[in-house]
Amino acid sequence: MSSTAFSSVKLPAALVDKAREAAQPMRRSVASQIEYWATLGQVVEHTGLSVQEARTAIERYESTAKASRVDTQAMAMIDQFLSIETDGSLADKVREAIAENRTQAVKAAK
Repeated sequence: MSSTAFSSVKLPAALVDKAREAAQPMRRSVASQIEYWATLGQVVEHTGLSVQEARTAIERYESTAKASRVDTQAMAMIDQFLSIETDGSLADKVREAIAENRTQAVKAAK
């Protein structure tokens, strides 16, 4: 027997559809999305936050998390750029792009 027990419940189709839509961009399963919402609801009830206070807190958290991901992605791009600049392949790629653009321009002019 597994250490995690599961139970089946019937949920309104509209709720499941909303969970499916919300889950996709977050890369969650529908079940994980509903569990996430349930956990948020428990936290709100336990802390005594109003719905608006909870929404504000969640929005702040999500915007901070998004900014952090963007910073990480930007740094990865900069690192990649610097590495190809150092090994000379950046200049090669630029020359290739210019040559390809010239070829296309000549073909278009004919």
